[in-house]
Amino acid sequence: MSPNSTTTRWWWIRHAPVIGHGGLIYGQDDHDCDCSDVETFRRLAKVLPNRALWVTSHLKRTHRTADSILAQRPDEAPPQRLVEESLAEQHFGAWQGISSKELSQGRDGAWHRFWLAPAHEAPPEGESFVDLTARVTATVERLSQAHAGRDIVAVTHGGTIRSALSLALGLEPERALSIAVDNCSLTCLDHIHGTAGSHAPDDHGVWRVRLVNATRNALDPR
Repeated sequence: MSPNSTTTRWWWIRHAPVIGHGGLIYGQDDHDCDCSDVETFRRLAKVLPNRALWVTSHLKRTHRTADSILAQRPDEAPPQRLVEESLAEQHFGAWQGISSKELSQGRDGAWHRFWLAPAHEAPPEGESFVDLTARVTATVERLSQAHAGRDIVAVTHGGTIRSALSLALGLEPERALSIAVDNCSLTCLDHIHGTAGSHAPDDHGVWRVRLVNATRNALDPR
C-alpha cells in the first residue's frame, strides 16, 4: 500500500433477529428485534474499533442493535452517530406483511433461491434489489469521501450489506444475492483511495474485502 493512500474501513453489522413478524416479509416495516444475546454483542464490541463513526438506517432494529453493542463498551465515550435512511433494507412494497408462501402462490409458484425475486424485479409499490444497490452505492461513496481515513461502523440490513459487497467486489446485483449475511454478523470492507500503482483511477480508489459474514464463534473462538 502506498504511504500516500487513505483507507476508510467499513465495519458492516446486520441487525439482531426481528421479533413478532411470524415469518412474514418485513422489508422496511419497522419491527423490533431480539437483543437478548448479550454474549454476541460482547464479542462484537470487543473487535470493533474505538472512535469510529456509527451509522444506522432509520429503522429501530438497527438502532437497538447498535445500542446493545455500545452497552458492552461502557468505558468508551459515546461515538458520533448518523442516521442514513438510504441504508435501509429493500422496500418490498405490496409484498410487505405477507408470508413467502403467500407470495409464491400469488406468483404461480415463482421463487428465488436466496431472495424474494430476481435482482431486477421491483414488487408493486416497491423497489428492486438493483434499486437498493444503487442507493446504497451512492451513500457508501458519499460517506467514504466525507469521512475518508476513518472507521465507519454501519449497523444495517442483509440486503444493504449484500449491496455493499456488490460494490466492493464488482458483482452484478443478481450474483450478490447469493451471499449469506446472518443476523449480528460482521463484514469488513476497506476503501483505499490514492493507491500508487493501482489499475483504478485515483479519483475512484479501490476496495479490499477483509471479512464476510463472521458470526459469533468466528469473532472470538475462545
